[in-house]
Amino acid sequence: MAVFEIEGGHKLKGEITPQGAKNEALQVICAVLLTADPITIDNIPEISDVLKLIDLLESLGVKVTRNGGSSFTFQADKIDIEFLNTAAFKKQGASLRGSIMIVGPLLSRFGKGYIPSPGGDRIGRRRLDTHFEGFVKLGAIFEYQADNNFYKVSAERLQGCYMLLDEASVTGTANILMACVMAAGKTTLYNAACEPYIQQLCLMLNAMGANIVGIGSNQLVIEGVKKLGGCTHRCLPDMIEIGSFIGMAAITESEITLKNCRIDMLGIIPKMFQRLGIKLEIRGDDIFVPQMDHYEIDTFIDGSILTISDQIWPGFTPDLISIALVTATQARGTVLVHQKMFESRLFFVDNLIDMGAQIILCDPHRATVIGLDRKTKLKGITMSSPDIRAGVALLIAAMAAKGKSTIKNIEQIDRGYERIEKRLNALGAKITRID
Repeated sequence: MAVFEIEGGHKLKGEITPQGAKNEALQVICAVLLTADPITIDNIPEISDVLKLIDLLESLGVKVTRNGGSSFTFQADKIDIEFLNTAAFKKQGASLRGSIMIVGPLLSRFGKGYIPSPGGDRIGRRRLDTHFEGFVKLGAIFEYQADNNFYKVSAERLQGCYMLLDEASVTGTANILMACVMAAGKTTLYNAACEPYIQQLCLMLNAMGANIVGIGSNQLVIEGVKKLGGCTHRCLPDMIEIGSFIGMAAITESEITLKNCRIDMLGIIPKMFQRLGIKLEIRGDDIFVPQMDHYEIDTFIDGSILTISDQIWPGFTPDLISIALVTATQARGTVLVHQKMFESRLFFVDNLIDMGAQIILCDPHRATVIGLDRKTKLKGITMSSPDIRAGVALLIAAMAAKGKSTIKNIEQIDRGYERIEKRLNALGAKITRID
């Protein structure tokens, strides 16, 4: 198991380009199963979760061609649907959360879709009901094998319908979308997720020949088509990485330019970091973060303590709650961080407290951060990465800390961030990977 050793206290300077969006890549790669025609996807991040999904598709019979850089071409013209019944599939499918999104396109095109209980971050309960309830409403038969946690859906032909999703699940919306694009008649999805990832998936499906309207809203109307074809698609820059780098620049007193950020797709993210006191300059499609000796947390209009909470889009994404929290530890002022969606995502703050941060963990969902205003530096410690986002938050804290820190279980970080230590070391960080 690999570890990071970080020598803290180094200021960074230079330019960095965000990787392709992980959450989008997992969706659009699954969409290649909807057609026998070739599909080229550019700006795919080469991170372990995405590469595992590509391996799974290859095992299903998808031809994968690396075009150079971050571009891949996929062709699903000879799918081995019987692979779904093998022990190898159960092992591969259970190894990552994103595998759940192969079910919708397989059900749509081949009339069946199976998946073992998928893996992923241990950040709290992440139920799959929305996915399978949507498939059933489209006419599929659902079977759950409790003895081996195996899910099956099948249908001779899906039929469009109206459905009100019980939650605005991003992966649930994506999965149901891919299931219904070739269903008979019209499907209306209300309370659909409308994150940029979903917007991108809709644009790609339309480029393949689908008929989806309402993109960017919480009501999507899909007229089923008989067949989809190939296309070329480009993934957005990863907005989670962009937010991570903004917080990293502030806490390490660094001057960084983030290149090609697709500002128009970042929503409220820049504003939330500005409310933490971070100065940002939008330069075309780049974000410049100047070196700051101090940054002060905003308050509400009546002077009460600022609350940062995660919400469904266009609210603040839950994947940046950990980053906002660690950034606040060296700010001037106090903030209440409210992580509503996952009950285990704030437990990593014990490590920050050990580093000297002043944080009160109120309950599993809320933490009050009392900024140290750089008067007391964090100190290096040995810790372990519990999940992707907490892992990077701890990496950012270690880069700002005095002395050496060691982070174990960095395979979690590799799941979401491409060559992170090499890219940050190019800016002046001191991070060593030890296998």
